[in-house]
Amino acid sequence: MPTVETIEAALERLSGLHPGAIDLSLDRINRLLEALGRPQERLPPTIHIAGTNGKGSTAAFLKAISEAAGERCHLYTSPHLVRFNERIIVAGEIIDDDRLKHAFARCETANGARPITFFEITTAAAFLLFSEISADRLILETGLGGRLDATNVIDAPQCTIITPVSHDHQALLGDTLEAIAGEKAGIVKRGAPLILAPQRPEAEQVIMTRAHALTAPVHAWGRHFRACLEHARLIFKTGQERWSLNPPALAGPHQRVNAGVAAAAARICGYGPDAISWGIAQAHWPARLQRLTEGPLAERVRQARGELWLDGGHNLAAAHALAASLKAMQADRTRPLVLICAFSVNKDAEGYLAVFKDLASLVIATGFHRGREGARPPDQIADAARRSGLPARMTAYLHDAVEHALAEHPASRILICGSLYLAGQVLALSQGQNVHSAPG
Repeated sequence: MPTVETIEAALERLSGLHPGAIDLSLDRINRLLEALGRPQERLPPTIHIAGTNGKGSTAAFLKAISEAAGERCHLYTSPHLVRFNERIIVAGEIIDDDRLKHAFARCETANGARPITFFEITTAAAFLLFSEISADRLILETGLGGRLDATNVIDAPQCTIITPVSHDHQALLGDTLEAIAGEKAGIVKRGAPLILAPQRPEAEQVIMTRAHALTAPVHAWGRHFRACLEHARLIFKTGQERWSLNPPALAGPHQRVNAGVAAAAARICGYGPDAISWGIAQAHWPARLQRLTEGPLAERVRQARGELWLDGGHNLAAAHALAASLKAMQADRTRPLVLICAFSVNKDAEGYLAVFKDLASLVIATGFHRGREGARPPDQIADAARRSGLPARMTAYLHDAVEHALAEHPASRILICGSLYLAGQVLALSQGQNVHSAPG
């Protein structure tokens, strides 16, 4: 049903239903799904993923594995980087505008004028689309937390995955690692296998307690499976099996863990080593230590014989993973490393930047133009960098940030990092598009 309304206009109208503050609950989405005929009960076999870091990359590996096996795969992720449509992949393709707007309209009609969060009503639209378009698999990523996340209405997933849990969104999920792990563990379902990525002991204990209470078989990293890189191959070991797989397509040592967790989940779901190996080598996920080679920023850096990279990780665990990757890249020290950073107001900029004290030669603080929490002012970021022992500049504009980097450190390796919202702005600029705004 084509309509003249744009996606941007539909998103703005849906945003108007959003309560003033996030109130994590399943009551509103359950009510809406009931009015829509319970589409969540008509989904293909589902792999449900929660965690703090690595959810998106693990989902990307699993989607590629499913497609390598010849399947049609749905994928639900958030947030988007440039276009909202990126969040909803139906049978391997980004949802088109007309189908998406029609699904929104049906959800609005069913919801009426009752309050509902933006994420809840758009998740209901995704479930509606997934239930009506044929596919063999659904890879479902939580938005925030797990126990009260709008995706957590699937009663019988084929399996669940909890990627590494660390501190993030403490205002909503709790101040301790145990509390956050308890929220993530809320996706574990009775009898459904749980694949558990490496965890801190206090987080693992909480998750294991939940799994045992629900008699959910646990397949834990280091205890039941592991993966390591040997001679440019990913070696996946479980029980008496040892598979030599292609190395992960996504850059960084931490992707060994994400690929290994995806391989363990895929094995549980019946995929063989050939599909797993091929999928791991084909996965694509933007803004995860991504080398940028197109667009005006990349062209300017290339003219200066430099490199431009992009990463959307924004918490302390992501900073450590990124730093480990950069240490290998910076081993020869032939290129100075310059960080161009922005952070949401609720992120620990000083803690993040301190991780790069012995790696980066300069930090350039900037901002972004959208985001649920709002951007931290560049002067605060620059001050945080200096307290971390790093020289810093600040500017409001990405183009100026790149010029400052190249002026002080010609032929440098420039990494734009600290925020998915900033990453989306960079990708939109490189693609000649505008970013779709959304409150959640």
